Amino acid sequence: MDTRPDTPPSGMGDLSAYLSQGLVGHEHLVECLLIALLEGGHLLVEGPPGLAKTRAVKWLSNAVEGSFARIQCTPDLMPSDLTGTPVYHPKDGTFEFVPGPVFHNLVLVDEINRAPPKVQSALLEAMAEHQVTVGNETHRLPDPFLVVATQNPIEHDGTFPLPEAQLDRFLLHVVLRLPNPETERQILDLVIAETEGGAPIARQMTLADLDSARAQVRAVHLAPELRDYIVRLVTATREGDLAGDVEHAVSPRGSLALASAARARAYLRGRDFALPEDVVAVAPDALAHRMVLTWRAVADGRKPREVVADILKSVEPL
Repeated sequence: MDTRPDTPPSGMGDLSAYLSQGLVGHEHLVECLLIALLEGGHLLVEGPPGLAKTRAVKWLSNAVEGSFARIQCTPDLMPSDLTGTPVYHPKDGTFEFVPGPVFHNLVLVDEINRAPPKVQSALLEAMAEHQVTVGNETHRLPDPFLVVATQNPIEHDGTFPLPEAQLDRFLLHVVLRLPNPETERQILDLVIAETEGGAPIARQMTLADLDSARAQVRAVHLAPELRDYIVRLVTATREGDLAGDVEHAVSPRGSLALASAARARAYLRGRDFALPEDVVAVAPDALAHRMVLTWRAVADGRKPREVVADILKSVEPL
């Protein structure tokens, strides 16, 4: 692997360039999409309408080999709408399972917080176990399998907040903000150019290329000192001065997520070793959604990302 800083591997570099071309002002979202893809984790994207959340996943589906499906969540959605259902054949008296949209490599779950609890429960099994249970039968999901879910933080009517167990299954939680005037002008120019001449064509990454890239990510070195740093960051949510703001601290799954995301970020920058800066960069998206603050901290206006920022300031890397 090329170990020059900020030099992504060729295949991932092409993919990153393609996504960045279509997602102006969303460099961080592009990086998180690639980290989730490389680590086989799931991604939760939160932001107001019109910030290209759905567009981002569609562009990713254009650039990576495999099947893609979109699920638009509504309060009347049924688990079978997601997982599929057995269909009865009266001619021979047998049932045949017809797979639902979750049986694809890349699944966009739009406005996930509009899905009722039963649907979220079915999705939780798919995300956690890469399988779906319908009746007495369990069906394996394809490999690779990646869920990218979106949610709108503005509207709350007809929504069902995601339970902590499901939030914990997302490798990263990205929060999008409205663009500045310069970026918005670039977005306007991009969309007008696409309507006049069409969008650029992606050079697809094959599943074999993705398997190779994932193997290289697993080979990225995580020094013992860096592992200690990750553990100290996570345990700071359980003990110490800042733990008083946290009612439910980050579990060991948070340590695993932070480590894997840091390795993937190092790989995207052409390094075969992770640095403290990789951990710091992914910590807010990897840890904030895994903690629940006390009612007093919430009343004081504290946010989980603020707590993570304070922990990063208080815990020294080495």
